[in-house]
Amino acid sequence: MRESEHISLLVSAGDGPAECRQAVGHILQRMQDEAEIQGVSLSISQVEAKHGPKSAVVVAHGAACASFARAWTGTILWRMQSQLRREYKRSNWFVGVFPLSTAPVGGAVLEAGSVAFSTLRAGGPGGQHQNTTDSAVRAVHKPTGLVVVVRDGRSQHRNKALAFERLQALLQAQAGADEAQEKTRLNALHHALERGNPIRRFKGAGFREVT
Repeated sequence: MRESEHISLLVSAGDGPAECRQAVGHILQRMQDEAEIQGVSLSISQVEAKHGPKSAVVVAHGAACASFARAWTGTILWRMQSQLRREYKRSNWFVGVFPLSTAPVGGAVLEAGSVAFSTLRAGGPGGQHQNTTDSAVRAVHKPTGLVVVVRDGRSQHRNKALAFERLQALLQAQAGADEAQEKTRLNALHHALERGNPIRRFKGAGFREVT
């Protein structure tokens, strides 16, 4: 019952201005939309700041997680006239999406007693075939506040097991990001945005993809 298919990503505005943090928020929403279509489940931990998240750790679970991650890894460009500074002429905002190591991090071990579970009624992928029972599970890591919601299993028991595994993966990914930051490697990633070579481009307030 082990769910081993997962990939961890860091979404970072780096030292960019508030508009880059707005772009991070758009990217996280777009990731969730695309993940649902592709049958990928996401667990997300955000570092909040004014006007939007400064960064986020995203753990993608499922058979399609590798292709999902490949489609997002690299520099993302959002072209949009600033709504925060109307007089500002710059309209290109860059965000980096980087893979995080999945190697175990010391101290990031999930203890059963540190997790609070609750059930909820929540729909899942599949339109009219959504799961609308109370079998969806929300798991909270009490020491850190990390949260995952699992709704794709067929029973509450299965969702609880998946929630524990996904929370463990999210905790490991967050610990990996924290460890990297302490060693200044994360700062290097934040400064590694290739502003002239974005892999995906978006435009306007509706965050419409430009091909």
